[in-house]
Amino acid sequence: MPGAGRRVGPGAPLPRSRLEHPVTTEQTPAGDTEGAASPAPTPAEGTSGGATEVATGAAGDGGAEVSGGGAEPTAQAAETAGDRRDDAGAPDDGEPRSGGRTDGADASARTPSAGAPEDAGAVSGTGDGGAEVDAGDVENGGPAAEAGASGSAEGASAPSEAEAELAAQRVERERIARRKAERQGPVESGGKLSGRAADLLAAVRAVESGEKASAPTFVEAAPAPRRPAPEPVRRPEPVPVTAAPDAETVGAVWAVLAEGGAPEALAPQAAAALGDGAEDTLRADPWQLLRVAGVRPEQADGFARALLGAECRPDDERRGRALTVWLLEQAAVAGHTALDLPALTEALGKRTVPDPDEAVQSALAEGDALVFQDALEEPGAQSAAAGTDEEEVPVRVLAGLERYALAEESLADALARLVNSVPKETEEPWEAAVGALTRGAADLARQVAGHGLVLHTGGEAARSEPAALLGAARAAGLRAFAVCHTPDGARRLAAYLGEEPGGAVGTVAGLLSGASGPGRDAEGALDLDLLIVLDAPQLDVEAAAMLAESLPDGARLVLSGDPAVLWSAGPGRVFADLLAVPACPQVASRVPDPGPLGELVSGIGVGELVQVEAPGKEIVIVPVRDAGEAVHRTVQLVADSVPRAFGVPPEETVVITPGHGGAAGTRALNTVLKERLNPGPGRFGGFDPGDRIVHSPAPGRTVPGRVVRADAEGLHLECAGAPVVVPRELVESRVRHGWALTAHQAVGGRWPAAVVVLPGDAANVLTRPWVYTAFGRADRHLSVVHGVEQALPRAVAESVAKPRTTRLRTLLRVQLPPAG
Repeated sequence: MPGAGRRVGPGAPLPRSRLEHPVTTEQTPAGDTEGAASPAPTPAEGTSGGATEVATGAAGDGGAEVSGGGAEPTAQAAETAGDRRDDAGAPDDGEPRSGGRTDGADASARTPSAGAPEDAGAVSGTGDGGAEVDAGDVENGGPAAEAGASGSAEGASAPSEAEAELAAQRVERERIARRKAERQGPVESGGKLSGRAADLLAAVRAVESGEKASAPTFVEAAPAPRRPAPEPVRRPEPVPVTAAPDAETVGAVWAVLAEGGAPEALAPQAAAALGDGAEDTLRADPWQLLRVAGVRPEQADGFARALLGAECRPDDERRGRALTVWLLEQAAVAGHTALDLPALTEALGKRTVPDPDEAVQSALAEGDALVFQDALEEPGAQSAAAGTDEEEVPVRVLAGLERYALAEESLADALARLVNSVPKETEEPWEAAVGALTRGAADLARQVAGHGLVLHTGGEAARSEPAALLGAARAAGLRAFAVCHTPDGARRLAAYLGEEPGGAVGTVAGLLSGASGPGRDAEGALDLDLLIVLDAPQLDVEAAAMLAESLPDGARLVLSGDPAVLWSAGPGRVFADLLAVPACPQVASRVPDPGPLGELVSGIGVGELVQVEAPGKEIVIVPVRDAGEAVHRTVQLVADSVPRAFGVPPEETVVITPGHGGAAGTRALNTVLKERLNPGPGRFGGFDPGDRIVHSPAPGRTVPGRVVRADAEGLHLECAGAPVVVPRELVESRVRHGWALTAHQAVGGRWPAAVVVLPGDAANVLTRPWVYTAFGRADRHLSVVHGVEQALPRAVAESVAKPRTTRLRTLLRVQLPPAG
């Protein structure tokens, strides 16, 4: 698609409406040309080609492996059997396989015995026996035989030179006579054949004569034994500790903040965000204070006025540049990886920036932001451009931060590499895995066997299909692993396999950190044939890029999840973008979630809030008039009603509410729930031993746990069965009480009982994905504290997910052809 991925360099005039598009080099899918090295695909202009590695040709077909970073081919595609040698004349030990692995078989020419399996690393000659040596050329008077006979005669009687010459002539005449006699006699058909060709001829003759063949000639050769995966070295999960700036740096920053009237509490954060020389940076550009989380533009303006005095002006170039970066960072918090340029300039205008275009140009010149132009994907865009030249295809101009732009480009490159590196023919272990499964799991395995990337959709019960695929793949000898968004998801997936988490199931964060998983090979790639990622909608663009880049060539990637749940907390909508691009197989599960809860959630997924029969009181609606009553009834349900009626203790019940603030937000609910369930003075930052908490080691990651104790090291927690120590200075930003959560914090987990609180002031923030996610966290019982009246069915029917601006879909349309 023209125009995708084109970057506009700093200093160039920003396009307004229709812009010229770069010409995209057409790339040949891997394996289309056998026996020749395909050229490395040219990435779209402006993409990160240095990290791209595309394997061309299937394993064993002589294709050369080409690296986007400029690596030389690892094998010559035009070599033939018998000529395969390295520069020193030694035999080549085989071509690199997918993922950099090398079979131990020798790829040099040799004479296989009849019926012997062909070597997987050798290049076959033309026809059966094409690389063999005919035995008839060396028997009875061949060069070796003659030399041996002559040498024996000479050593026995030491004849004269004339006698030796006569003897040699006599031997030659006898050999010529034998050859003439052989030509005059009948010639047996196939007499010169050997190896597999001779076996095939013998089998044909046996069938023609009515006899039984002596050997199963047509049985496929046994595959070469697979290289066993080495046992990875398990490392304990590192405790996420951010290196705090030294006291001298914090003191210097505090002095600058105090001079500008900013609060002292910002000093450690400003020193950490701005790094070395933070105080000099703030004096030179006071608006850099916007890089500190939580600082608003009006606060930065006040700080700048205090430091600069009369020199502080709204049209200051530094102010426009800092506000541009701040707006892009706020967009990333909302899930966008880029912003439309008109939306960005409009937002800058609302912040009293006199010349928004100049502010964007300044940010581009300093490298703080990037600008792209991508072809429009709206339904009317192509029809509007029909019949026009390629240069007039309409585009949209986007601006974004470099980290997210590079992540999307790297993800698109890595997915294209996986799709194009799968061998054309299905390998035997994959055939065994498919044969061991039935119904939906077999359909999923069949697609995975032949494709490098497969999408799988379904609800909670549908997790049984990727679980069955994981078990069958491991039983067939494939190196397979599965990851989930949360430890609770990993526990539930491992339960399908009948084992504990850790062996074949882990979390995304654990796999990327090396705390769990199969380990990595010599090239740094995950030592895997199959990676299954559940809870795929929770993958942000950076985590998805790291996973895809870590897989070796030839590996399969399965992304499985429920597309109706809330999207990732981080920027991007990876799973939704992939579903919108028909570049890989998509398998929709037909396994429904059981019971009244499954029926209710399924209806919400299609926009209908249906009334379902719940004879066991699986669903209870508790109407309330205001937020105070909502809090009172919530505590009553968690502490008394649900334990008494359903036998679910309070520690196994989750409370879900739309936000942290407000009269019925997580803060208010956690305060009253702590007073009722675990009262205490809160001696360490408001926490006491036994408190339920959620630990957020990184943005977008929330792990439930409980407080064990507190000491000089920090707050000791137990999260997902593992001990975690949070330093004192990080407790406030990383630990919250966890009886009540938001839907984003609860996604990826399930509890025996859930109480969903919908106070009246939450009517405007409810959406279908939020309701679907919150109601779907209950396994056995759901109580809805209902105070929004008709806003709930209206949100389910009309309020779909808010759109996110990303570039991944456009990049994928360029790099991946439509799936057949």
